[in-house]
Amino acid sequence: MSEPQAARRADGVEVGSGRREFLGAAGVAAAALALPQSARAAGNDTVRVGFISPLTGPLAGFGQTDPFIIELVRKRTGGHLKSGASTLPLELLSRDTQSDPSRASQLAKELINEHHVDLMLATSTPEVVNPVADACEAAGVPCLSTVDPWESWYFGRGAKPGQPSPFHWTYHFSFGVAQFAEMYLSIWGLLPTNKVVGALYPNDADGNALREHLVPALEKAGYKVVDPGAYQDGTTNFSAQIQKFKAAGVQILTGAPLPNDFAVFLRQAAQQGLARQLRIVTPAKVGLFPSDVQALGRLGLGIATGAYWSPAFPYVSPVAGLGGAQLVDAYQKASGKQWTQQLGASLSLFDAGLTALSRSGAPKDRNAVIKAIRELDVVTTVGRVNFRDGPVPNVATTPLVGAQWLAAPSGSRFPLEYLTVEHADDPKVRIQTRLHRYHI
Repeated sequence: MSEPQAARRADGVEVGSGRREFLGAAGVAAAALALPQSARAAGNDTVRVGFISPLTGPLAGFGQTDPFIIELVRKRTGGHLKSGASTLPLELLSRDTQSDPSRASQLAKELINEHHVDLMLATSTPEVVNPVADACEAAGVPCLSTVDPWESWYFGRGAKPGQPSPFHWTYHFSFGVAQFAEMYLSIWGLLPTNKVVGALYPNDADGNALREHLVPALEKAGYKVVDPGAYQDGTTNFSAQIQKFKAAGVQILTGAPLPNDFAVFLRQAAQQGLARQLRIVTPAKVGLFPSDVQALGRLGLGIATGAYWSPAFPYVSPVAGLGGAQLVDAYQKASGKQWTQQLGASLSLFDAGLTALSRSGAPKDRNAVIKAIRELDVVTTVGRVNFRDGPVPNVATTPLVGAQWLAAPSGSRFPLEYLTVEHADDPKVRIQTRLHRYHI
């Protein structure tokens, strides 16, 4: 299927002025009675968008670029959303979960009940996304989310295979097991190994979903998966898992540990001799950001991961009007920090969300907004988001490509390079021609 043309910038998308026409026809007094108290006090049709992500805590790497993205969207939209001949004020309300699922739920309820958001956006792992989506589903508030394997979001929240979706108000676009399997099998085949894979899956939404849905795909492709069993997040002693991996001759490591847990595991693996045995290290939830890799020191060099966005992605943001290289350049100039793949992912939420609000024809009408999301088909920073052709209702899939962390050449601005292994659409981006063996 060919890619549709990128949407116009969200602050320029024409939207029907149905709400304003209704107010004029029905009368100001009657309309005021229908509005929440906070909206009547405000005296306007401000469109409020909540944005929830982890800025601090163990998942802080996911949120590093979010303040920049929020300000970029504010500047590019000018604080307004066009609706036909009218222009509605646009307010962005961002919140930090502190990497706590309970706090994520509480923040969502606060934005719903106290600020009466018209659309909720959430990103970065089931620990953030799932509780926010659950709160929105219960309250009847449209919600868009990303960067959470879709199986973790869909089945992890109670949906059943082959049964109708239990969700009406919540929609999600992200990679899933099929994208993980395709990416892993592609890059694992670039190095000779014994095809014995150690799986480090915790007892959480990510770990359980990948164990159930990804492991069979890997085994079908001819890999032997050694799974020592689920462990609890926060585990401090991985000796049992390490010994099982050593005894089985594991040369490929995968899993979905939290960053802090993986750091503990990898240091113990080095101390107990497993690290020298490994040829490929590909965690699903770690090594995504420079801070993760730098925190591991020399143990971090050579880690390969899945990139859900990089400057190699050939898409232009309909909100910001920037391509990948331009977005990276703007962020690094403004922050002095190295870009992360979350930069494009967080922006894609606004690409999709603001486009849906604009196309709804009535951004203050929840039913109109959710209908626009259900019918959404738009090219975002991470690629096409199309809910009409998803693998299951309420879900759209996005790409996942292989990438690897290497020491940057002498004289580089940053100490690490994050190079994609299999995405060469942009010739200006350095592409690895092979996967380098993990070694310490």
